[in-house]
Amino acid sequence: MKRVITYIFIGLAALSLSGCKDFLEKGPKLSQSSELTLSTYSGLDKVTQGVYAYFGSLGWYGGERVLESEMRSGNGMKNADHTSNRYNTEMNWNYLPESTSSMWALGYEAIAACNNVIDNLEGKDVGDVTVQDLNNLKAECLFIRAFCHFDMVTLFALPYTYVKANEKTLNEKQKLGIPYVIHTDPAGTPARDPVLEVYPKVVEDLLAAEEAIDPSYARSGVADKKAVVTLEAIQALLSRVYLYMGEWQKAADYATKVIDSGKFELYTVENYEKVWNQNTGGSEVIFENYIDLGNYSNENPMYMCYPDGAYGDCICSAELYNSYADGDIRKKLYCQDKNETDGLWWTLKYKGKGLGNPDANNTVILRLSEMYLNRAEAIVNGASIPGTTAVKDLNEVITNRGLAGLNSVGMDAIKSERRKELAWEGHYFFDKARWGESVVRDLCYGMDPRYQNINFPDYRWALPIPKRELEVNANLKQNDGYKE
Repeated sequence: MKRVITYIFIGLAALSLSGCKDFLEKGPKLSQSSELTLSTYSGLDKVTQGVYAYFGSLGWYGGERVLESEMRSGNGMKNADHTSNRYNTEMNWNYLPESTSSMWALGYEAIAACNNVIDNLEGKDVGDVTVQDLNNLKAECLFIRAFCHFDMVTLFALPYTYVKANEKTLNEKQKLGIPYVIHTDPAGTPARDPVLEVYPKVVEDLLAAEEAIDPSYARSGVADKKAVVTLEAIQALLSRVYLYMGEWQKAADYATKVIDSGKFELYTVENYEKVWNQNTGGSEVIFENYIDLGNYSNENPMYMCYPDGAYGDCICSAELYNSYADGDIRKKLYCQDKNETDGLWWTLKYKGKGLGNPDANNTVILRLSEMYLNRAEAIVNGASIPGTTAVKDLNEVITNRGLAGLNSVGMDAIKSERRKELAWEGHYFFDKARWGESVVRDLCYGMDPRYQNINFPDYRWALPIPKRELEVNANLKQNDGYKE
C-alpha cells in the first residue's frame, strides 16, 4: 500500500482504477491526458466524476463494506460445500494490521482527490461556467469526503455513542478516530482525531454540501442518476450520521426532508422481487454504487452470494432467514442452491442484471426504507415530527412487505425490522455497534469456537490501523489490543 494520506492526488488515480472503465458515462472512456488537470473547470469536473469509481472498488461498496458487515454480525454463515476460503477472517474477527489496508487506502485516495478539487475551484467561474457550477462540484466532493471519513471511522474506531457515554473512563487510544484530512499535504503526517471530533466534522462537510448544491442538480452524462450526489443523498447521509451520533431530532428531521421530497416511493409487495437486478436505481434508491461489466469485481456481492457457478461463500444465517414470517415478501428474496440443500439460503439482492456471465449488480447505499426506519428509531428515542409516529413509520415499511401493521412500537421492533429490511446491505454490524450489543451466533463451518460470540465492548469492534500506515506516519497510534 502506498503512503496514502501523504500523497497529493489530482484525481487521476480515480480514473486509473482497474474497475473504472466506462464508469458512469455511456461513451468513450475518460482520457488520462493533460486536459485532466486542476487548472480548468473541465479538468476539475472530470476529476470529480472519476472519484465515484472508488465506491465500486472491492474494498468498499464493490464488495467488502457490505459483506464483511454481514459475516461479522451474525447475518452470514459459511458451509463446507460452498467455500472458496474467502471471508474467513471477517467471520472470525481475527483481523491483523497487515490485512486492513484496503478501505484505508481507498478512503484517503478518494479524499485526496476531493481535496484537490475543493482547493482549486476559486477563479474557475469564467466563460459559461457559473459560481453555481463550481458550488455543485464542491458539494459533490464535500459529500464524498464526508462519506469516506464516516465509513472509515465506523470501521477503525469505537462507536460515537459508546465513546461519548464512557468518555471519562476510556483511555486515550479508545477515544481515537481517524485523521480528518481537509487539505492533502505531501509531507504531512496527521495524527488521529478523536472520535468525538470526527463525527462533527463529517456533519460540517455535509451541511456545507447541502448549502452549496443546487437542489435540482444531478451530474449529467451518467448512466445512473442515482449513482451521483444529489441534495437528497446529502440529506439521507446526514440522517444516518445523526442516527449514529444519537442526535435523534436531527436524524428524524433529515429523514423527513428526504421522505417529504416526494422523489422516492417504497417498494411494494407487487414489485419487491423485481427491483434488485435493475440496471439503474429503483423507486426507493437515493444513492447507489453503479456497476456494469466494465467495472465489476469477481468478488463483488453478486459473485459471493450466488450458490451455483460462483463462489457463494456468503450464506444467510438460519437465525436471519427464520426471522422472516411466512407472507413476508422479503423471505422470497432468498434462494437455495441447485440441490435445494436444507438450511442453506442466499440473498437475491445481488442476482445480477443479466448482462453476461459473470454478471454485475449495483450496490444500494442509501434508500427510502432506511429513512423511515431512522425516523421511527429517532421518535422512539424522543424525537418529534408533526403528523407521524414511530408506529406509523414502521408500518409504512412492513405493510409494504405484506405484513399486518403493528399497534405499538419499541426498540425491539425497530431492531428486528432494521435487520430484516436492510439485511445484506451492510448495516447490521454497525447497528449492533451503536446499540452496544454483543454478537451471538450459531457455530458454522470455518468458525473458530473461541470467536463464535463477540462481546460488546471488545477491542475487536475497532479494526487495527494498517501496519504500513504506522510505519510511515509516526503520529498514528494503533488501536488497543493490536500489536503496534
